Amino acid sequence: MSPLLYLGGLLVLFLLWIRVKGLDYVVVHQRWIFVCLFLLPLSVVFDVYYYVRAWLIFKMCSAPKLHDQRVRDIQRQVREWRKNGGGTYMCTGRPGWLTVSLRVGKYKKTHKNIMINMMDILEVDTERQVVRVEPLANMGQVTALLNSIGWTLPVLPELDDLTVGGLVMGTGIESSSHVYGLFQHICVAYELVLADGSLVRCTEEENSDLFHAVPWSCGTLGFLVAAEIKIVPAKAWVKLRYEPVRDLENICKRFTEASENKQNTFVEGIQYSLDSAVIMTGTLTDHAEPDKINRIGLHFKPWFFKHVESYLKGDHSGVEFIPLRQYYHRHTRSIFWELQDIIPFGNNPVFRWLFGWMVPPKISLLKLTQGETIRRLYEQHHVVQDMLVPMKHLQAAITRFHQEINVYPLWLCPFLLPPGRGMVHPKGQQEELYVDIGAYGEPKVKHFEARASTRQLEKFVREVHGFQMLYADVYMDREEFWEMFDGQLYHKLRAEFGCKEAFPEVYDKICKSARH
Repeated sequence: MSPLLYLGGLLVLFLLWIRVKGLDYVVVHQRWIFVCLFLLPLSVVFDVYYYVRAWLIFKMCSAPKLHDQRVRDIQRQVREWRKNGGGTYMCTGRPGWLTVSLRVGKYKKTHKNIMINMMDILEVDTERQVVRVEPLANMGQVTALLNSIGWTLPVLPELDDLTVGGLVMGTGIESSSHVYGLFQHICVAYELVLADGSLVRCTEEENSDLFHAVPWSCGTLGFLVAAEIKIVPAKAWVKLRYEPVRDLENICKRFTEASENKQNTFVEGIQYSLDSAVIMTGTLTDHAEPDKINRIGLHFKPWFFKHVESYLKGDHSGVEFIPLRQYYHRHTRSIFWELQDIIPFGNNPVFRWLFGWMVPPKISLLKLTQGETIRRLYEQHHVVQDMLVPMKHLQAAITRFHQEINVYPLWLCPFLLPPGRGMVHPKGQQEELYVDIGAYGEPKVKHFEARASTRQLEKFVREVHGFQMLYADVYMDREEFWEMFDGQLYHKLRAEFGCKEAFPEVYDKICKSARH
């Protein structure tokens, strides 16, 4: 029997099995089958198309001319909406399943969809040290281009599919944020189409209030059409040091010391239990010791968080040299540690060698195919949250996470938060060191209930003047939300620019208590 006939027979049997069991059963209980057979190959096709397209457009220098045409088209759509009397709020026409956020916004079905097809890198200005990009350009695209010409972003959030627009209108963080701050703090200019159809550029000096209000506004002040972002010279390697640490108090002490040391270009922690973690510190270098090179981005390599755990299990420190771009996307292949719940055998050496080159499946495709049943199950039995708390409250925060959800590993990423007047800034007028605590996985506490447990975490975060990333499920009521976030400038500008009739308030757009 030829291989094609054999594969055809297997496919027929598989389809018959789905027909007997039902698609919902297969998707919920044997999701890895669907992911491996369909989503992984489709994800590869998506990636190849978008990378080739971006490279050709940049090399042909056609992006700026096309950009101006696309901006005029967005202005035309907004003005037509106004001419027709408004009546409904506006939002981007990008389907909800394409976003990296786990939410699928139902507002897309009721709001006026403004089509924004802008995914190109417009210009790299090495003299001013900025890159100008459209909102749907993603981090994989940006690193592929910038690293190839010797530059990089000071803060380059981890996952390939994160877009500039999502990182500006929401937020982004990376292990260099203890030096540079959040993604918004490396942006020097935004270009937006406002509710009246006008095009506005805002910087620290020009339209300064709008410049400070845009981050965390989730597209409720206008449509982002371009952003200028700082770039810095890149080096070939990251020299990464792994340090296993035990005892919670000692973990917090060592992590704080590493985060305060600006000689460390990168600082990150992965906490594997209440009393055990590995703290990683890195520096950029052009030279690597050959016997310590680890190309962790190769498809057959162990998932990064599993590799890091080996230092904890072996109870020894270590130093490695990792190619810069592979370091930036070290958690991409396993979507941090989420992929182990989707493909339980994904880190098996045989699977990595044969199919690791197709990993990970696109998050957008996972959302598109999850269905209502698995979405409800996921919501009730799975946590995906990033809580930003002052570093001085790290020990109390980890303890509270352990009590309320008991999810491990936890991702620890420090960042510097400067004073400001937007939605997110420290309590005083001095910059302050914060830490992002990322919890992604299945809660191990018996009393876990999604709404009640998350609300307890939200309450703690408000009490210590912390913040919750808005891509995740938010259960606060309106009063609690605006207790956490500073809405003074945001509400002022919504009134000034006519946003109240054009866009929903950020709370109504993202919070579960407000969505229907």
